[in-house]
Amino acid sequence: MGCGVSKSNQFHKNAGKAIKSAVLIQRWYRQFVARKEMRRRYTWHIFQSIEYSGEQAQIKLYNFLGYLMDNFTPASNERNLISHIFRDNEVCRDAEWERYFCYKNIEVPDLYSGPHLTFPLTVEQAVGLVEAFRNKKQLHSRYVLQLLLETWKQLRLLPNINRISTCHSKEITICGDLHGQLEDLLLIFYKNDMPSLEKPYLFNGDFVDRGKDSIEILIILFSFLLVYPSEVYLNRGNHEDHIVNLRYGFTKEVLSKYRLHGKRILKLLQKIFSWLPLATVIDQKVLVIHGGISNTTDLSVLARVDRHNYNSALRPPKKRHQREAEESIDSDEEAGSTNKVLQRRPSLTSPRTLTRNCFQNRSLQDFSDRLKANTVEEVEVHEGLPGPFGPENDTSQSCESISSEDEWKQILDLLWSDPMAQDGCVPNEVRGGGCYWGPDVTEDFLNRHNLQLIIRSHECKQEGYEFCHNRKVLTLFSASNYYDVGSNRGAYVKLGPDLVPYLVQYQASSMIRELSVRQSAGRSERSANKVLREQLFAHKSDLICAFKKLDSENKGRVSLANWASAVESVMHLGLPWRIMRSQLVTGRSADSSIDNSIDYYEWFNELAIKGANADHIDQSLLETLYRHRSTLETIFRIVDTDNSGFITMEDFRQTWKLLSVYLKMEITEDAISDLAVTIDSNQDGSIDIEEFMEAFRLTDKKSRLERGRSMFMGTATDLTKLEGDPHI
Repeated sequence: MGCGVSKSNQFHKNAGKAIKSAVLIQRWYRQFVARKEMRRRYTWHIFQSIEYSGEQAQIKLYNFLGYLMDNFTPASNERNLISHIFRDNEVCRDAEWERYFCYKNIEVPDLYSGPHLTFPLTVEQAVGLVEAFRNKKQLHSRYVLQLLLETWKQLRLLPNINRISTCHSKEITICGDLHGQLEDLLLIFYKNDMPSLEKPYLFNGDFVDRGKDSIEILIILFSFLLVYPSEVYLNRGNHEDHIVNLRYGFTKEVLSKYRLHGKRILKLLQKIFSWLPLATVIDQKVLVIHGGISNTTDLSVLARVDRHNYNSALRPPKKRHQREAEESIDSDEEAGSTNKVLQRRPSLTSPRTLTRNCFQNRSLQDFSDRLKANTVEEVEVHEGLPGPFGPENDTSQSCESISSEDEWKQILDLLWSDPMAQDGCVPNEVRGGGCYWGPDVTEDFLNRHNLQLIIRSHECKQEGYEFCHNRKVLTLFSASNYYDVGSNRGAYVKLGPDLVPYLVQYQASSMIRELSVRQSAGRSERSANKVLREQLFAHKSDLICAFKKLDSENKGRVSLANWASAVESVMHLGLPWRIMRSQLVTGRSADSSIDNSIDYYEWFNELAIKGANADHIDQSLLETLYRHRSTLETIFRIVDTDNSGFITMEDFRQTWKLLSVYLKMEITEDAISDLAVTIDSNQDGSIDIEEFMEAFRLTDKKSRLERGRSMFMGTATDLTKLEGDPHI
C-alpha cells in the first residue's frame, strides 16, 4: 500500500516537472518568436525608410529646381544649368521626332554577335531576345531605336484606359513592379510561359530603375507588345519618368550600355513613357493601376486627359500658349501652376478624418525655409491673397488652367498613392507625392464606377502581395529580393472569368536556395544595419549636439537610455534603439564596465566609413556628402547635359552652389576648390562623376538601395512599443 502511494507521489512530481519544463519551453519559444518578429519588423522598417525618403528627396529637389526655373532670370547660371530637364518639346511634330530618332544611318558591324531584328517583329524574334538576354548579350543600338520607334507608334494608338476581357482566354496574368530585375521576369516566363494568344499578360508599371537590366526588360516587354498587341498590356508606373530615372539608375544604365546613342535612346524612351496607358479595366469589374486612387479620382476624367503631355508626373504641364512661346519665367499663371506641386505636404499627425482640400496653397513652404533670406522674401506664400499664390477660388485663373491642374492631380494620384488602414484621404507625406487613401474612399470609388476590386503595385511586400480594405485592394509586387537577397518574395496573379485572384509566389535568386530561413533573415538584418550605421554617421553633427545636451558633465559618455533617446530625436525612425544597441554599438564604445554607458566619440570612430578619400576635406562638407549623396549625384546628372559622365570645374562649383541654397548651408569657395582639386587628379579641368562618387565611398555596388538613398524620415508604425512587450 505504502509502495503504491510512493509511486503515485513520484509520478505527480515527475508530471509537475514536465509541466514546468513545458511552460519554460513555451515561454522561451514565445520570446524567441517575439524577438524574431521584432527584428523582422525593424529590418523591414529600415529598408522602407530608405526607399521612401529617397523618393521624397527626389520630389523636393525637383520642386526646388522648378522654382529656380520659374523665378531666376533667363541669363542666370543656375537656370542655364538645369533648364534642359524642364523643356517642353511637344511643339515639334511627330514626323520631326521620327527624323531625330532615325536609326538608318547606324551600321551594325560584322563582328556583332547579338540578336538581329527585322520588322514586323515575329514571335521567334521576341523569344530570341529573351534567350539572348538570358545569355548576357546586348541588342545593338540600331535595333533598339528601331524597336522603340515601332513601340512609340503602337502606344499612340492606345486609349488612356485599356479595357480587356477574360472571355477570349481562360485567364490573364498580371505582374507588378519588376524594377530592372530580369531574373524575376525570366522566372515568371518559366513558371507561367511567355506571352501568347492563349496567355495574355498585363505588366503594371515600374519596369525600370534600381535593377541592372532595365533596358533589357523594356525591350522584351515592347517586343511582345508589338507581336501580340491584343494580348500584352502595359500600365505606366511612377518610375516611367525621366526625372525619377536620373536618381534611381536607369539613365546611368542606358548611357553606360549605349555610350554612342544613349542620349537618343533616352529621349525616345521619354516620349514612350508619356504614351503608356494609365490604367486597365478587366471585365468591367477589376481596375488595375500602378499606385492608387484619391477621393477625387474619376475614370471619366482620366479617359480624356492628354497623357502624352505629362513627360514627368511630378510637374504640371505648361499651358498650350506657354509651350508654343519662347521660355518665359515671369508668367504669373505658370508660376501659379508650377508651384502647386508641393501643396500636399502637411503633417499627417492630425487625428481627424482629413480631405485633400485642407492642404491647398502650401506650394513653397516645404523648401522656403531652406532658401537664403533674400530669396524667401521674394517668394513668401501669402495665403488669402489673390494671384498665383492665392487661394483656390482665385477667379484670375482660367478654366483651362484649372482643368489642367485637375488632370495633373488625377495622374499624380494614380501613379504615386498608397492605401492606409484609416478612413479618409490625406497627402502622402512619406513619399512626397500622391496621397494615402482609406477603406471608405475605396468603397465609394468602387460603387461610383461599378467595380469590385482594385489591383495595384508600387509597394514592396514581404510575401509579394497583400490584401487590404476588406480584400477589395490587392497590392502586387513582382521584384523578389528587392531590398536584399531573401528580403521578400515576388508574386504575380492570374485572373479568370470568375475574377477570383490566384496568386503565385517565388524568389528568383539562386543564392536564396542555398540559405536557410534563419540565414536569409540574418543576411537581410545585417544589410539593414549596415545601411543604418552609415546613416547614423551621416548625421554625426546633429547626433553629437543631442548627446552633449544629455552629457552634463562633458565626459563624452551617455547612458544607454539617453543614447537611445538622443538617436531617436535626430533620426525620427521610431525604432527600438535600446534593443538594437548590440547591433549598432560595438567595440570600445560599448564598454559595459563603465555604468553601461556609451562613449559617443569612440562610437563615431567605429561608424566612420572606411577607405574614403577624406583627407584635407572640411568635415561639415564631408558630412553633407554622405547625407545627401543621391541628391548630389542627381544634380551632377542634370548638370551633365551631354551625358558624358564629366562636368567642368565651373559646373562643379555651380552644382555645389545649387546644393548649398537647397540645403540652406554656407559652403565656401575654398572648400569647394579643395574638393575639386582632390578629385581632379590628372588636372585636366573636368570632374569624372563616377570617380568623384567612388573616391568618397558614396556608392556601394553591392547595395540594391544605394540608388536613391538619402536622409531618413519616419515612415511606419512606431516600433518602440515593442520594447514593452513582455515576451521580449
